[in-house]
Amino acid sequence: MALATVERLTFTYPGASSPALRDVSLTLEPGEVVALLGPSGSGKSTLIRALAGLVPHFHGGRFAGRVEIAGNDTRRTRPAELAGTVATVFQDPEDQVVMALAGNEVAFGLESLGTPPEEIWPRVADALGRLDAVHLAERRTAELSGGELQRVCLASALAVRPSLLLLDEPTSQLDASGAELLLDEAERGGATVVFSEQRPERALEVADRVLFFECGRLVLDAPNGEARDWLAANRPAYVREGEGEQAPETPAGEPVLAVRGLGFAYHSGVPVLDEVDLTVHRGEVVVLEGPNGSGKTTLAKLVSGLLEPAARSVERQGSVALLLQDPGRYLVRETALDEVALAVGGDVTRARLALELVGLGWAEDRHPRDLSSGERERLGLAAVAVADPDLLVLDEPTRGIDPERKAELAEWLLAYARAGHGVLVATHDAAFPAHRRVSLAEETIALAL
Repeated sequence: MALATVERLTFTYPGASSPALRDVSLTLEPGEVVALLGPSGSGKSTLIRALAGLVPHFHGGRFAGRVEIAGNDTRRTRPAELAGTVATVFQDPEDQVVMALAGNEVAFGLESLGTPPEEIWPRVADALGRLDAVHLAERRTAELSGGELQRVCLASALAVRPSLLLLDEPTSQLDASGAELLLDEAERGGATVVFSEQRPERALEVADRVLFFECGRLVLDAPNGEARDWLAANRPAYVREGEGEQAPETPAGEPVLAVRGLGFAYHSGVPVLDEVDLTVHRGEVVVLEGPNGSGKTTLAKLVSGLLEPAARSVERQGSVALLLQDPGRYLVRETALDEVALAVGGDVTRARLALELVGLGWAEDRHPRDLSSGERERLGLAAVAVADPDLLVLDEPTRGIDPERKAELAEWLLAYARAGHGVLVATHDAAFPAHRRVSLAEETIALAL
């Protein structure tokens, strides 16, 4: 008997002019691992919300068709009633965390379900241990890196032992080892797993079955092998593999950023960065790599002036702009056009050009909150790049972006560098093209030339 059934589901968000999902039908069997692939805004996250019961109960909108989970029709069963049967990890883990300490966050779901007290903490320890995250239990959630927070949120989901585990971009902020561990543990747990993923090589390594969406329609539902063949013939960007791609050589100009002996600690005696050296020249794209918690985001904030180093160890030549992880948290205007124009004194002509360059010209009148996660990422890029900074610093800019858009982003950044700018990209994406790759270890930074 199918664990979940979706019949002719069509859903339109409030105020939207077209459906996010169009006539989607599928079934999910116990124990299978299903990957959702497709461009940003194609409906993957909406399907996950529908399987969780959040569509239509939380989001409102127009709902047609039927979704049934373990015999429960979601039109009559609210998300809280599905808790325990269904567990979800969303694209933005920052938005679903409610407790101050990581261990308490994992325990929260078990307590909410009425788990016997003597079982709670052993299950918390087990879930964190499966994700190599026991050391995070006493850490404050507000101080965790994005990847560390993703591990905690998945541990929260695994701890309740759901029948249906829904993961929306679960590896978007994880290093390679963390992503592999996360997907392996999700697969090993015995639940039916449905996960959206914009790094298809990872998805195809673990999925039994692949669903491919475009414009809200399910255009492929096939076993893994058959899906690989279809993707190779019809969407080749989803099966190309790359590792540390070298960007075309370009003459490097003067340094736009020089970091010498940089150290930083959020708390006395606990250094996040120690004796870091880094230079970025005009004309080059530099990728900053390193495991979760190694200090990439902290370094990005320091070189951008968002944090102040203890000593004068950062020198900048010209203006700097920073795009942080999850730009949706920093969007403040009512339309995408106004959001981009904010950095250039309301110049809508420059703002329109910037939106066109990131493929969002169609969205100038849309509210930023109505865009998908990948679309908000591109909007954030337009909002910082429109001011033409000398140094552009991007923290996980490929988060939520499909392979075709990622290739376009890489080409745009290379062109931006060739025009006389410097670009520093903090990312776990090993295939992102760069002139140089810099590895940030726990204590030092080493150039990979």
